[in-house]
Amino acid sequence: MVARRVLVASGPNLDRLGTREPEVYGTRTLDDVHRGVADAARERGVEAVCRQSNHEGDLVGWIGRAKDDGFVGIVLNAGAYTHTSIAIFDAIKASGVPTVEVHLSNPDAREAFRRRSRIAPACVGRVAGFGAASYVLGLYGLLSSLDESR
Repeated sequence: MVARRVLVASGPNLDRLGTREPEVYGTRTLDDVHRGVADAARERGVEAVCRQSNHEGDLVGWIGRAKDDGFVGIVLNAGAYTHTSIAIFDAIKASGVPTVEVHLSNPDAREAFRRRSRIAPACVGRVAGFGAASYVLGLYGLLSSLDESR
C-alpha cells in the first residue's frame, strides 16, 4: 500500500530560520522543522514531502499541482505571501486538496499588516504561534480533517 502523501511548503525567508530574528522565530533551522514534520508524518503512516522557495511562482505551481502530483493535502507556511498573495489563494482553491495554514510566530500578536491573511479563506484551518511545533500540529489537523471526510 502506498502511503498518503502530504506537501509541506514553506515560503520566503524561511530558509533563514535559525539565524533570522531568533527572538521571533526560534533557533531551529528549516531543515530541523522539516525533519520534525516528516518524522511525525511517518509515525502516522504518511509521507511528508517538504519544499521551500523564496519565489511565489514556485509555491503557486506546487500548490496548484498538488493533487495531480499525488498529494492528499498541504501544510503551508506561505511566509509574507500570506498577507499579499491572491495567486496563492487561487492556487489553494484550484488544488483540489485541503490546506492548513501554519506560522511559527503568532501573526495576530505582531505588526498590524501581518494580521490579515489573504490565504486563510481557502484553508481548512490555521495553526500559529507554536514555533516549529506549528508544522506538526498543522499536519495532525490536516490528517484529522482528511480522516473525518472519508
